[in-house]
Amino acid sequence: MRHIAALLLLASLMPVAAQHQHSPAATPYAGFDQREMPALTAAQLDDLRAGRGAGMALPAELNGYPGPMHVLEHAAALELTAAQRGAIETLMHMMHVEAIAAGAEVIAAERVLNALFAETRAAPETVREASTAVGAAQARLRSAHLVAHIGTRASLNEAQRARYDELRGYRRN
Repeated sequence: MRHIAALLLLASLMPVAAQHQHSPAATPYAGFDQREMPALTAAQLDDLRAGRGAGMALPAELNGYPGPMHVLEHAAALELTAAQRGAIETLMHMMHVEAIAAGAEVIAAERVLNALFAETRAAPETVREASTAVGAAQARLRSAHLVAHIGTRASLNEAQRARYDELRGYRRN
């Protein structure tokens, strides 16, 4: 009897659960329309404006090309010389300036893309052009970070690169 009662209770709740799944509040994008930029989170906007890498240089970082910021964080443990520190600080500054500019381009390009749809002006060709502009800005941003990793690697000797990997918890074969 208990089993039947439990089954009846579950059956009575099924329509309620089904209705809840289709309500607007249950959609994964609910609230995105209230963002400053619907396609970007507040954290992403902060990263773009501040020139932070936000994982853009992982192909470099995880394959033996240390990042300038992290190298400077570990300067003492890596026993950087004054010349190395100066070179890496210069790389970091150049990367930062370029990344902030490229981040602003990404935001501007995303605004244009969003406006096409918000203003019901979206057409295949304009969307292709706006999407290409977003991609090009993202590519400039990513390359700014990756190129800085190349310069940082060149500034360190083999022992320092191995120590960096150790400090960062990477294990290479």
